Amino acid sequence: MRLLIALLIIIYLVGVGVELSPTIQTKWSGASASELVASVVQELPDAMAWPARLLHRMTDRADHI
Repeated sequence: MRLLIALLIIIYLVGVGVELSPTIQTKWSGASASELVASVVQELPDAMAWPARLLHRMTDRADHI
């Protein structure tokens, strides 16, 4: 059971990282560290909601089939 929970947490955190990667890539070279952190903090709530967006996308596609 612990292994399953750990796997789900890892998948969730990787998904958050994938959602944040465009923001990090655009700000990495051209912005200061404080601007990078500010934009990551601003995008973090949306990135943490990635499972809900994925579910909505999947159910919307299922309705159109």
